[in-house]
Amino acid sequence: MHKIVLIDDDENIITSLEMVLQSSGFDTNSYTNGLVAIEKVREKSPDIILLDIKMPRIDGLEVYNKIRRFSNVPIIFLTSKDSEVDELIGLRLGADDYVRKPFSQKLLIERIKSVLRRNAIRPDDNTSQIGDSLKHLYINHETMTCSWRGNNIDLTVTEFSILKSLLSRPGIIKSRDDLINEAFKETLKKEDRAIDSHIKRLRKKFKSYDQSFDQIRTRYGSGYSWRDY
Repeated sequence: MHKIVLIDDDENIITSLEMVLQSSGFDTNSYTNGLVAIEKVREKSPDIILLDIKMPRIDGLEVYNKIRRFSNVPIIFLTSKDSEVDELIGLRLGADDYVRKPFSQKLLIERIKSVLRRNAIRPDDNTSQIGDSLKHLYINHETMTCSWRGNNIDLTVTEFSILKSLLSRPGIIKSRDDLINEAFKETLKKEDRAIDSHIKRLRKKFKSYDQSFDQIRTRYGSGYSWRDY
């Protein structure tokens, strides 16, 4: 049974979500206080988190940043219908998905299952070196982590899925639609800017260890590719 942590200051939303998630076979733990939730996430190691952005005392973005200091657990942001700015900030931080309120309960369940399926992918070869042209990159499919020039790069589930898609055909342009289909699979709909935000985040993480990193190439109007020398 998958463990889900709900973090939202609205007790009515918490109650309705608990009923839906538990009836769908999930084990839920809910918190209305972000600071308490952070410690409980550290203690319980959930499989996924649903996190509201707008909360008192400490907002969802700050909660996200604090959790990311010790865990790469998948996180789905819950955002208000008119909070596009929050969505963009969340995606740039590296959130695995977002759902706007008010949301369809069925859609939310499918998005949760989609993120969990991406997180559960386990290829046969756990640790591999990806070709001579990518000799500085190592990936571990079991832990969904990678290293670049000996430095460990912490990636979210979605970032790892996008990286794998780019690595599957180095030098070949992957359109945004290709990356959406491969990285988000069963998620019903994604917008182009979601991919752009995740790519930007990927580059930033690699460049934090190597300022000369330029392996992810942009082909304007076409998409992205992993550079093949």
